[in-house]
Amino acid sequence: MARIAMKPLSPVSQLFLSPGFYGVIVFTLGFKTRCDPSAIVEGITNTWIKLPRFSSKVETDDKKNGEAVWVPVSVRVEDHVIVPDLDHSNIDNPDQFIEDYTSNLANTPMDMTRPLWEFHVLNIKTSNAESLGIGKFHHSLGDGMSLMSLLYASSRKISDPEALPTTAATRKHVESNSNWWLVGRLWLMIRIIFTTIIDLFKMSLTLCFMRDTKNPLMGKPGDRIRPRKVIQRIISFDDVKFVKKTLKMKVNDVLLGMTQAGLSRYLSKTYGEEPVVGKKTILEKIRLRGTVAVNLRPHTKIEDLADMMTKGSKCRWGNFIGVVMFPLWIRSEDDPLDYVRRAKATMDKKKISMEALVSYGFIKFLMKVFGQKVVDTVSTRMFGHTTLTFSNVLGPCEEISFFKHPMSYVGASALIGPQALIIHFVSYVDKIIINLAVDTTVIPNPHLLCDDLVESLNIIKLAVVEKGLHKMEV
Repeated sequence: MARIAMKPLSPVSQLFLSPGFYGVIVFTLGFKTRCDPSAIVEGITNTWIKLPRFSSKVETDDKKNGEAVWVPVSVRVEDHVIVPDLDHSNIDNPDQFIEDYTSNLANTPMDMTRPLWEFHVLNIKTSNAESLGIGKFHHSLGDGMSLMSLLYASSRKISDPEALPTTAATRKHVESNSNWWLVGRLWLMIRIIFTTIIDLFKMSLTLCFMRDTKNPLMGKPGDRIRPRKVIQRIISFDDVKFVKKTLKMKVNDVLLGMTQAGLSRYLSKTYGEEPVVGKKTILEKIRLRGTVAVNLRPHTKIEDLADMMTKGSKCRWGNFIGVVMFPLWIRSEDDPLDYVRRAKATMDKKKISMEALVSYGFIKFLMKVFGQKVVDTVSTRMFGHTTLTFSNVLGPCEEISFFKHPMSYVGASALIGPQALIIHFVSYVDKIIINLAVDTTVIPNPHLLCDDLVESLNIIKLAVVEKGLHKMEV
């Protein structure tokens, strides 16, 4: 009998299997109509199952020193599409019910004896949807960009049922042949090398001993993964675009500035009147950093993402991400726009750094030479010495249908590592969904934190209007 073909997991995928860094991704799809489970089963059968990882389980290969490998198995899609029997008469608050359901799902260990994914269909009406689909993937299957490709491949435009969704176009840089262009390129190379060396030096210090200042958002030293509460909030993408366009920045700059302002508001309330220590307030003395996952794929066009599951695709499936450490500006600023300006200044430096690529290569090297235990220790120290994880994913720009179900919104959270706070932003048409995954033993009032994030965007937008920085349309 022929031996079943087995494929080893990538170093990053193996990391997500370790007890200290166990990770899952939970995403929520809000639908505008009642959900048909049979249509979901049919759609998944025709798309997701074609990807080997969705029809394989993870086993340890004793012949390869206990290396984790993908083992193909027979899959019955109906066993992975779950339709809970809901007693609607006892559901007084549907929004709270979905929040509790999602949090419970996120914290329930996955069955490692079968393919590591499941999709829940809930025909319950909430404030933002007529029904919902909640998916849960083990992070070893792939990163956020890989799983976003599933959404694209499973969806079509509402305006054109045969067409793939679209995302925001990225402007291409037009190169010049002048001598000044050559000088500019040389200067850019110098900046890249210098910035990368500084970032790697700071990362080395963090791995050795440099920990964020003790603060109400950070777990205790040595904390391992604990249950988290998952909450979501929808805000206007147009408000973010308004600030972005007026200040001539990127969406990421605005969202990071909003995050810095929101965290500063929350911590200011937590500390009370901000007592002065020496000549500085407590907020000014805080060193607070976030880890940011960076997609390392060179091809991120919508067609590349949708074709990621096909053989020979230029866009790589799996966990092809690096990590950068991002210093957050925590202050009580008189001018709210300073949070956004600070975010842009830091982002501009990070964009030219090779920190993400080097960190990915470093993890691969450690896994190959020293094994999973060393990688687990190093990764846990990096995430344990920082306060939070932050990410932003731009979603479809036009309304789409998921296996013929018109969508209202999409949200996602990646629950990894020992940090007590994880913040993800996902956009859909004219909405941005704030996703928080919070350890409530550290942050007992996550809704208040979410309120501060939302209020910070409103304050930033109001500051733009009051300063008259925007041009009135006639």
